[in-house]
Amino acid sequence: MIVIALAILGLALGWMRAGRAGGNRKDRVQWALAHMLAFMLVGLFATILIDRMA
Repeated sequence: MIVIALAILGLALGWMRAGRAGGNRKDRVQWALAHMLAFMLVGLFATILIDRMA
């Protein structure tokens, strides 16, 4: 669940950052996917850490 929430957050954050930088639609999609991937990795490690601690 954490992975999905962070993926959506990363997608939105990347889309907004590219928009502020003046990017077109392709730039926004690329930034959004890159942020989504990075946030998903953080969420994956957080999920594994929480699972091992419990």
